[in-house]
Amino acid sequence: MAKAAAAMLVALVVVAASAGSAAAQQCNAGQLAVCAGAIIRGSAPSAMCCSNLRAQQGCFCQYARNPAYGRYINSTNARRTLSSCGVAIPRC
Repeated sequence: MAKAAAAMLVALVVVAASAGSAAAQQCNAGQLAVCAGAIIRGSAPSAMCCSNLRAQQGCFCQYARNPAYGRYINSTNARRTLSSCGVAIPRC
């Protein structure tokens, strides 16, 4: 089941990353694919994951409101990952 959820997250990220608007260029959910293990399984986030979370920090509320990402962004593991990376948990 976790593999299916990870595959779904990666597929959704790829679709969002391919959106061509200016906002999509700035808020690139595809950069969060490296965090899939940490967000879905609760594993320790990699340095690349933390770096990408910092780069996408201003987009978290946008992602949280998106039905495709909301349950991942609002999950306990996502909050743990943010804390582990020293990234502030957004208040949306």
